[in-house]
Amino acid sequence: MSSGIVTVSYIGATILFILALGGLSHQETSRRGNLYGIIGMAIAVLATILSDVVTSYFIIVIAMAIGGTIGYILAKKVEMTQMPELVAILHSLVGMAAVFVGYANFMDPTAAFSGIEKTIHEVEIYVGVLIGAVTFSGSVIAFGKLSAKISGKPVLLPARNWLNLGLLILTILLGKWFLAGAEEGGGTFPLVLMTLLALAFGVHMVMAIGGADMPVVVSMLNSYSGWAASATGFMLSNDLLIVTGALVGSSGAILSYIMCRAMNRKFLAVIAGGFGTDSASSGGGPAMQVSGEVTAVDAEEAAELLSSAKEVMIIPGYGMAVAQAQHTVNEITKTLRSKGTHVRFGIHPVAGRMPGHMNVLLAEAKVPYDIVFEMDEVNEDFPDVDVSVVVGANDIVNPSALEDPNSPIAGMPVLECWKGATTIVLKRSMASGYAGVDNPLFVKENTRMLFGDAKDSLEAVLKVLQS
Repeated sequence: MSSGIVTVSYIGATILFILALGGLSHQETSRRGNLYGIIGMAIAVLATILSDVVTSYFIIVIAMAIGGTIGYILAKKVEMTQMPELVAILHSLVGMAAVFVGYANFMDPTAAFSGIEKTIHEVEIYVGVLIGAVTFSGSVIAFGKLSAKISGKPVLLPARNWLNLGLLILTILLGKWFLAGAEEGGGTFPLVLMTLLALAFGVHMVMAIGGADMPVVVSMLNSYSGWAASATGFMLSNDLLIVTGALVGSSGAILSYIMCRAMNRKFLAVIAGGFGTDSASSGGGPAMQVSGEVTAVDAEEAAELLSSAKEVMIIPGYGMAVAQAQHTVNEITKTLRSKGTHVRFGIHPVAGRMPGHMNVLLAEAKVPYDIVFEMDEVNEDFPDVDVSVVVGANDIVNPSALEDPNSPIAGMPVLECWKGATTIVLKRSMASGYAGVDNPLFVKENTRMLFGDAKDSLEAVLKVLQS
């Protein structure tokens, strides 16, 4: 295939990737956005395979067969509730690829660069390996936290910020050493040492981040993986990879900013320490102790409250995902709407383990898009809501975020469901949420606790409503 056709194919793929990002920004167009992305990637892969760059089709076919098989098995096996950890582990593969490509470029005996071009190429290698290593190790730890293989509590080393600063300075010095050594035909040792430091930094960075900040971590690692791909494109002189990586990197950075703003957090504060740590507290004193009596209800009482309500707000959280209760939630929604009840969903931007997690689960259950609203769209309506149903959420409906200046989550915008007439909270127990912060919502006078597995409880409620 001529270079001109390859270039045109890459331009077409780039346009499709941009359309894909645009489509994914709205629920109604997300399927079309996915389709654009699939077509764009297919064009990019075919154009690359048929270009003059590829000389060994046997290796390419074997690699694609292995990767395609793994991808197909994962797509068939992984539940929607496991999507956050799948996304995290896929980010790690992008980082690993960047590291491998960097080392392959560094050791390539056929590379014919000289002068300033050689220096630029060596900088590309160093930066690509650096970003890739941080992305790889950080994503592996994020996978462990999201899948509960590693505790969600932050692991905070003494003087951790000074440690991070020291690693940064050491990385810059190693970069200078690497460039000097590479000019003389060496540089392997500083490159390997930097790689080990970058891997350690990725582990330390994510281990220090608390559970409630994991949506930011996922979007941040998404950004890192994009920049790693872009760095790989520079190393391979592949324009499409550069542009695609930049699209992913910039969109991930913007998403991280949106997530931080939704939690009233600063990005550097997230990196320095997550929710539940002393550094996250804004008041400087001890948090208020939660005390009071809990009012428990059964499925019949919950169904009666819903039957008599005219305005119902459903607030889903990660507990809904774990219980896989989204389909039952949709059935309850349809039953209530058939009786004339006005039902809406209130979604917090950081609900779940990654951005948009709740929206994806509700879409899978075929909940109508037009009754699903963001937090800012419904928060002022809670005084008019008869019954709010909190399904497995905790931190995103915690009043201490607004009422306790010493709370670790002080200042974080939350769904103010306690301002409604009645709130029904579905939980297995009184345990704190992923951020490890106690919730005074559970002991408020207008709160009713429905204990048990969310799916079992909701199925019991649905049975009563239908009868």
